[in-house]
Amino acid sequence: MSKKKPLSDDNTIAINKKARFDYFIEDSFEAGLVLEGWEVKSLRAKSIQVKESYISIKDGEAFLQGAHITPLNTASTHITPDATRKRKLLMHRKEIDRLVGAVDRKGYTVVPVKLYWKKGRAKIEVGLAKGKQMHDKRASQKDRDWQRDKSRVLKSDA
Repeated sequence: MSKKKPLSDDNTIAINKKARFDYFIEDSFEAGLVLEGWEVKSLRAKSIQVKESYISIKDGEAFLQGAHITPLNTASTHITPDATRKRKLLMHRKEIDRLVGAVDRKGYTVVPVKLYWKKGRAKIEVGLAKGKQMHDKRASQKDRDWQRDKSRVLKSDA
C-alpha cells in the first residue's frame, strides 16, 4: 500500500504585499503559469520575488514580467537559466478580454497578487487594481499600526 504525503496547509509560494499597499485590488483572477523545470524546482524552494513584477497583455495573451526566480545551484548544466524572463499566463479568453477592456477604457492596472500551489500546479492570483493616492496609503499604514498596537495591548492584558 502506498502512503500519501500529508497535505501542507501552506500552499503559498509568494505574496506581493507591495501590490496591496500601492493599489486597491477590485477583482482577482486565477491563472496558470508556463514554467520550465528549473523554475518549478526554485518555486518549491520558494526562491521567487514578485515585488516589482507586473502583468502585460499583448496580442490577446497575458505575460508575467519582472518576476525574479533565482535558479538553484543544482540546476542542470546544459541549460542557461534566465531569472527574469517573460512567462506566459494561462487564462480563459473571456478573462483576458475583460482585463484588456478594464485597462484600456477605465485605466486599471493588472498586478500579480499571490503565487501558490493548487493540485501540484503553480497558480498566480492576478488582481485588477486601481492606484492609491498618497493619503490612501497613509490611511492603510495607520490602520496597520493600530492593529499591531491593539494586538500588543491585548496580549499584555492576557
